[in-house]
Amino acid sequence: MSGAAVVVEGVRKTFEGGRVAALRDVSFSVEPGELVALTGASGSGKSTLLNLVGALDRPDAGSITVGGQRLDALERPAVYRAATIGFVFQRSDLLPTLSAAENVQVPMFGHRSRREREQRSRELLAEVGLAARANARPAVLSGGERQRVAIARALANEPQVLLADEPTGALDSTTGAQVLDLLGELREQYGMTILLVTNDDGVAAHAGRRLHLRDGVVAPATRDAEPRPAPA
Repeated sequence: MSGAAVVVEGVRKTFEGGRVAALRDVSFSVEPGELVALTGASGSGKSTLLNLVGALDRPDAGSITVGGQRLDALERPAVYRAATIGFVFQRSDLLPTLSAAENVQVPMFGHRSRREREQRSRELLAEVGLAARANARPAVLSGGERQRVAIARALANEPQVLLADEPTGALDSTTGAQVLDLLGELREQYGMTILLVTNDDGVAAHAGRRLHLRDGVVAPATRDAEPRPAPA
């Protein structure tokens, strides 16, 4: 596990004063550049686990290490998130008053100059096929376009790990497949590690490996396809 991008060891998480156990002694590792699908029924702990890896919450017990950093030792979780993690959610959650390019710039405030932010946002929008929509606001973008902007925003600070929570859940099957293909292409290009939460077997089939959660416990892993190697 020493070379793994993400290591989860003995993690437990409860809510409602310990009455609801979301995760029970969960352990697994994810290799650099690997795309892993987290599957399971609603309430099985998938999103809770993603939030813990993203340092949006803390486990009650156990440890999580990402890129060699023990998350329980973080003094400034927001700095870790900005430097290491990219988030993509089911809803794009774009700021409605900002253009596509301005939305992509948001994570870069405080880290890059205005000129650098503008240049990188337009480069990222070009990578996701939206160069011509840089000045468009979310209201005039399609659902697939908004999700592409959200992906570009997640890549703004060159994250090591991308956490995607039902990224195609609000899209039709054709648009969803396009978004998944895009994630695969970006993974190969950047060598990112991706944890993808989904309830859809078709979406999970895009991953090299599945981790199935049932009642807060990881069931035996299954491999859908040979994961493509990350770039050197």
